[in-house]
Amino acid sequence: MHSETAFLINTLSFLVWGGLVMWMCAGFTMIEAGSVRTRNASVTCLKNIGLCSIAVLTYYLVGFNLMFVDVEPGGWIGALTLFQGSTPAERQLLQGHEEALDTVVATGHASMSRWLFGMVFVASSASIVSGTLAERVKLWPFFLFIVVLTGVIYPVVGAWAWGGGWLAELGFHDYAGSTVVHATGGWAALAGVLIVGARSGKFREDGTVRSTPPANIPAVTLGVFFIWLGFLGFNGASQLAFGSTFDALAVTNVLVNTNLAPVVLDEFHNML
Repeated sequence: MHSETAFLINTLSFLVWGGLVMWMCAGFTMIEAGSVRTRNASVTCLKNIGLCSIAVLTYYLVGFNLMFVDVEPGGWIGALTLFQGSTPAERQLLQGHEEALDTVVATGHASMSRWLFGMVFVASSASIVSGTLAERVKLWPFFLFIVVLTGVIYPVVGAWAWGGGWLAELGFHDYAGSTVVHATGGWAALAGVLIVGARSGKFREDGTVRSTPPANIPAVTLGVFFIWLGFLGFNGASQLAFGSTFDALAVTNVLVNTNLAPVVLDEFHNML
């Protein structure tokens, strides 16, 4: 395929996939707000809007650079520089310098399309913490923790695996963020639970469990479908290219497997 055509398709795919993954934030919000008690639903919604906003800012401010820029082979961290933007060649092309076209096309995709796709991964990792700490933590301490998670912890782990750091040098592979996104979010959530403990009012004085009916079951159900849809973008875009016949075939198989996996797991769970 012509290199410029591949550039256009790869860039568009990152933007579209990123939009699909952004739907996962809506899905997480619906599941969390629908699962908690009615009195906590509104603050749960605010937490999810806040964490997405924080993820956008921290990943733009410093996170992307820590994760991908100037990570030495086998190293631990990338460049501690501020702000992520278009490359010099891209800025020249936008200013009308056509001689920069070949340099831009050679990169395979617009630099900020990759940033956008990476940003929604960060927000997804933070959403794991939000769900785990629902009804357990106050708003501002939670936001402070999310700043640290999305601005430092997640980018550093990402640099190890995806940025060419020490895990990558050991031959470690992570497709679609099973460690960088989900395990990092899970570890952070576990640390939070160990610190703050059980939900307020969950247990009676004698230690028995108090029933805490969910606020909205239909919202939870719709949230599941939103996340299911989002995972098509999450996993499909992790091919990191869509500009060739090989990539199209690979992405198709990924999407089919992504749809089969939750169905098979659900049936297996029902048999148990």
